[in-house]
Amino acid sequence: MNNLDLEYTEGIFPGTREELVKKVKESVKESRFKHILGVEKSAIELAKQNDYSTEKASIAALVHDYAKERTPEEFKKTILDENLSKDLLNWNNFIWHGVVGAEIIKNELQIKNEEILNAVRRHTVGDVEMTTLDKIIYVADYIEEGRSFPGVKLARTIAKTNLDDAVSYETKHVLEFLLSQDKVIYPKAILTYNKWVAE
Repeated sequence: MNNLDLEYTEGIFPGTREELVKKVKESVKESRFKHILGVEKSAIELAKQNDYSTEKASIAALVHDYAKERTPEEFKKTILDENLSKDLLNWNNFIWHGVVGAEIIKNELQIKNEEILNAVRRHTVGDVEMTTLDKIIYVADYIEEGRSFPGVKLARTIAKTNLDDAVSYETKHVLEFLLSQDKVIYPKAILTYNKWVAE
């Protein structure tokens, strides 16, 4: 089945896949849009492998970076307007486009399904507790066909075999990369590491 043939029947998004794709395309640059379609393709494949809803995987993948190119000012306004944790004001787009982006998706796309929104919230640094959809979007974002970093082929192979192992592999290697770049680590990323790698 081609992604284009996927019909939305679960009432999660008030429209067709084609209508959602159009809204997403209008919100990001072409290169980002291409990445999003790649994530959707990987997410649908992972959903099939793990006996999960391809519709939910498609919607979550299409919207995961919907807010990626918003301004810092818009993110900060959303944090305050939605009464989110004030600590979020200390972070940046890498964190905002997931955690805060979920609120923008809810308001602009009328997607209220918490499973979808949580997958968006968790797609950058994961979480201690992750649903099947959380794992699918987290991993699909990492292994989509446009990615070309060292180790991505192994990550794809692992993802085809075991979704939890893919979460562990990704979490470990992303943290190693951030440490090698002397980046500040978001606290939840450490908790994700402790749960999915150290244990």
